[in-house]
Amino acid sequence: MSTLPLTATALSQAIRQGDITASDVAKDCLARIASIDGKVSAFCETFTQRITEQAAALDNRKQAGEVLGALAGVPIASKDNLLVANQTISAGSRMLSTFRGPFTATSLARLEDQDAMLLGRTNMDEFGMGSTTETSAWQKTRNPFGDNLVPGGSSGGSAVAVSADMCPIAIGSDTGGSVRQPAALCGVSGLKPTYGRVPRYGLIAYASSLDCVGAIARTAEDLALWLDCASGQDPADATSLPTPPTVAQLLQERSDLKGVRIGVPRALNGEGIDEEVLAATQATTAHMQELGATIVECDLPSAKHAVPAYYLLATAEAASNLARYDGVHYGWRAANNDSSRQSSIETTTQTRSEGFGSEVQLRILLGTFASSYGYSAQFYDRARMARRALQHEFQATFKQCDALLCPTSPTAAPQLGDSEDDPLARYLWDALTVPASLAGIPALSIPCGNTNDGRPIGVQLMAPHHQDGRLLQLAHVFQAHSEHHLRRPQL
Repeated sequence: MSTLPLTATALSQAIRQGDITASDVAKDCLARIASIDGKVSAFCETFTQRITEQAAALDNRKQAGEVLGALAGVPIASKDNLLVANQTISAGSRMLSTFRGPFTATSLARLEDQDAMLLGRTNMDEFGMGSTTETSAWQKTRNPFGDNLVPGGSSGGSAVAVSADMCPIAIGSDTGGSVRQPAALCGVSGLKPTYGRVPRYGLIAYASSLDCVGAIARTAEDLALWLDCASGQDPADATSLPTPPTVAQLLQERSDLKGVRIGVPRALNGEGIDEEVLAATQATTAHMQELGATIVECDLPSAKHAVPAYYLLATAEAASNLARYDGVHYGWRAANNDSSRQSSIETTTQTRSEGFGSEVQLRILLGTFASSYGYSAQFYDRARMARRALQHEFQATFKQCDALLCPTSPTAAPQLGDSEDDPLARYLWDALTVPASLAGIPALSIPCGNTNDGRPIGVQLMAPHHQDGRLLQLAHVFQAHSEHHLRRPQL
């Protein structure tokens, strides 16, 4: 029985039944990566020894008659900003090129507790700051649907790993759309859970009030499996939420969308969206209506303020979080030819100037300015007010509907280098994803079509706080009646 390209759900079931072995799965994944990753550069490193040993141990336990966990033998890739004990973790930055994880992030350790196998670390925009995976200090990841196309970001490596069938699930982080947007551009599904549902302990911080650990997979069913294994309160993370009810069973309770009210916010379904993307979104809306859903037109007036509010808040928090990289405590340090004469300030200045890329430096400067004395009331405080207004509007809108629908990205995948010298244009690519991030609500991107030249298009579903299961249930019904998520690139 072939182990690729099985879904995580099918793979774990086959291993528990003894149809295939975990060692065969690990071998197939490593061979697949060796064969095609040179074309797309999704992985920074594979944990070859680690996964080989994990697979052998799982096979031994299976032969001994032990009952294996829900993720038995499932190879899972993780973004380069989630700590793995004794492995290099760099967050895509030269600043952390010498750093090794002292422990494994809670969200990954819980997967290993359910007998998942950690496959390797995937490429990302430096510290999660980017929408194309072009700001990584190590390499530029390419979209498997075209070697001249960006995969999205910042979790571009994770999206490519799943899209190219190098693994069934890949973990990412989502601050303003960094899981959902690359999932859309690479033709796979990506989930940003409710803020706090999956613990952040062991995630290298970008903007702490926005960062979420998310996942990318081909199907909503696999995302539900992951969410049930990763969710729950963590004593090491004060923002984590109490362990919620499982969601996997919800997927089997509905075969249509009768009685479901799906809102279509005008502010997120009109101006600035590519015609092909808008047409695919409208076709998805019509398909859901055919499945029984009631379509409700609604509005989110404050959504127009989401991008400036997000970048003011996120960069202010980033400036604070990244202040720890000073060339003194840990991580990379700039070469010092005359340490007896160089002050600590000069060492820190040189280290941060050489260790951070241009995008990270730009955001640190913006965040420092926005939160500085004399300007915080004019910029930072007003951004907080806009965030609160958007949260209230979401709450009011969800009284009229059960979920909201809009495109995930205003365009399909652009070419490498597009808008490289225009930061504002890059920031506007996040216009449809940052509202859910500011509100802290769950949001899910699923494939819904293609452009005329074959680039994938994704649609985004959003639901109230703690209704992650509802999103996955709706997506599961849609995927049961469509084939967009089954499309694969030709590699």
